[in-house]
Amino acid sequence: MRKTGKNRRAQEAASIGADLMLAPMVAMMRLPLMAMDAGSSQPWGTESARAVTEKSAAIAEGAFAAQMSFLQSASRFWPELLSGRTPSLLNGVAAERSMSAALKPASRAVKANFRRLSSKA
Repeated sequence: MRKTGKNRRAQEAASIGADLMLAPMVAMMRLPLMAMDAGSSQPWGTESARAVTEKSAAIAEGAFAAQMSFLQSASRFWPELLSGRTPSLLNGVAAERSMSAALKPASRAVKANFRRLSSKA
């Protein structure tokens, strides 16, 4: 059975949501490591610096992915319209795709951090 675009988007959104639900757990797992960093003589501890750089990278990557998604939707506007379909820019699909693209980097980072920090415990 072939998955439709709507089912695939729903499954992807559920997967991203599930990964992002790990964020509070990752924060709790990171706190003891950041507390150890605070006690060191370095101005930025390893875990603190890693937390900041990972978040900054995920934000930048997500913003770029969202813009590229909207650009792709804009490039499909006329072909969709001329084929008799409602353009994705008008029916909300473009916004849905853009949101998903924006959240994917954060989702991947949270999941990777959860795996990394779980192996330290």
